[in-house]
Amino acid sequence: MEKKIISTDKAPAAVGTYSQGVEWNGMILFSGQIGIDPATSVLVDGFEAQLDQVMKNIDGLLESQGITREHILKTSIFLTNLGEFSKVNIAYENFFEAPYPARSCVEVPNLPKGALVEIEVIAARNV
Repeated sequence: MEKKIISTDKAPAAVGTYSQGVEWNGMILFSGQIGIDPATSVLVDGFEAQLDQVMKNIDGLLESQGITREHILKTSIFLTNLGEFSKVNIAYENFFEAPYPARSCVEVPNLPKGALVEIEVIAARNV
C-alpha cells in the first residue's frame, strides 16, 4: 500500500516543510496542531482558547478523513507550561470518552508561532 498525504482546509495549513498528515496501511499520523484558526490563519489568544482551537483542528483533520475521535489511538501533548496540565485533563475529558487513547505530555521551552500548546494524534481506520 502506498502512503497517502493528507491535505485539508478543515485544519490550518502546514507552517513548515511537512504534511498535515500521512496515512499508510490504515494508520494515520497527523502532524501536531497548534491554536491557529484555519479560517484566518491567526493564532488565537490565551491558553484555553488555543487548547479549544487545537481540539477543533484535530476534529477537522479527522473529519477530512471520514473518521472520528474514537479512531484516535495516541496523543502527544506539548506544553510550554506544565502548570496548565490540569486544564488539558479537563479538555481531554470533554473531548474524549472512556476508554481514553494513550497519551504522553511534556513541557517544552517553545512551540511554533509562540503557541502555548500543541497536540499530535495517531489514528487508525480499523478501530
